[in-house]
Amino acid sequence: MAELELRQLDAVEWRVADGEDGTFEGIACRYGVVDSYGTKFHPGVFKKGSRGDFALLFMHDPSRPVGTFRAEDRADRLWIGGRYDDTQAGRDARAMALSGSAPELSVGFVRTDLPPFEKLAQMSEDEYKDTMTNIRAARLVEVSQITARMAAVPGSKLTTVRAALGALFDDGPTDDLDAQVAAERARLAEQDVRRRAAARLRLATAGH
Repeated sequence: MAELELRQLDAVEWRVADGEDGTFEGIACRYGVVDSYGTKFHPGVFKKGSRGDFALLFMHDPSRPVGTFRAEDRADRLWIGGRYDDTQAGRDARAMALSGSAPELSVGFVRTDLPPFEKLAQMSEDEYKDTMTNIRAARLVEVSQITARMAAVPGSKLTTVRAALGALFDDGPTDDLDAQVAAERARLAEQDVRRRAAARLRLATAGH
C-alpha cells in the first residue's frame, strides 16, 4: 500500500550560504498547516524516520544527487541542514538556488500511518477523509531542490517523477488507494445485499 508522495512548500524557507562552504539549511515541511494538496502534517510525523544522512536530489532524480543533509523533527517543522557536494552538479545546484532559477524544495515521503485498505473501506466518509488528509506518521525518503514553480499545480503529484522513484523507494504495491477502497466498499455493499436477500428468503420460506 505504501506509495511515495511528494509535497512542495507553498512558502519556501531555506537559506544557502553566500560563502564558499556550500552549506544550506531550511524547512522541508511545516506542521499543522493545510497544504495545497489539502493535507496536513502533524507534529512528530517524521520522528521515527529522519535519522542519518540523506541525499539532496535535484528535481527528484535519484541519479542526480547534489549534496547531503541531516533532518531534525522539531515541534512545528522538519528542519534540514547540509552541504552541497564539491562537484559540478553540486556547484550548479547551489548557483541556481542563489540565482532563483531553482529556489524551491520538495519533500518525498512514504506514509506509515495508514491501515489496510480493507479497514479504510469500512470507515465512514468523514473518518476516511480525516485519515487521508491528516498525515501523522511517515518515513522521509528524500528532499529535492526543484526549479521555480515546477509543482505549482496542486494534485499533479509529479506523476513521472513518482513512477521513477517508486521502483526504488515504495514499500509495496502502488495501486491507487482510493480505487482500492472504492472496490472494497462495492464488494462489501454487494455482500450486504446478498445477506439481506438471503435473510428475506429465509423469512419467506419460514412463513410457508
